[in-house]
Amino acid sequence: MADPADNPRQVLQMRLVVQVDDYDEALRFYRDVLGAREELQIHGDQGEKVTILDVGRATLELSNRAQVEMIDRVEVGRPVSPRLRVAFEVADAAAATDRLVAGGAELVAPPTVTPWNSLNARLEAPADLQLTLFEELES
Repeated sequence: MADPADNPRQVLQMRLVVQVDDYDEALRFYRDVLGAREELQIHGDQGEKVTILDVGRATLELSNRAQVEMIDRVEVGRPVSPRLRVAFEVADAAAATDRLVAGGAELVAPPTVTPWNSLNARLEAPADLQLTLFEELES
């Protein structure tokens, strides 16, 4: 394996591109309810629409099937994860969960304290995305 110190940082941003059937509903939910800051919006002459939302720092979490199944057991109590799931760190997982459910998300599992000391909730949200909201708890 190459030494990361020998390789300058080449990835500057991760952008998750989600094709949505109901653009206006998805934009309302992720921008207005979740609170993601609008960075750029472009509408084309042929009905094309894109909005880029700043959701904070991005990471890419690679997990094998056993890890995903363990997280499902801890957070939900049963297997529910699709191949891709989006996780957002929030300051108050309980309040954010309530706000997102009131804004149109479906609660899969309420905020639960995990063995890794975070408070995690699971939701089905607009744009056919499964979300984890997590709050890092004090150690």
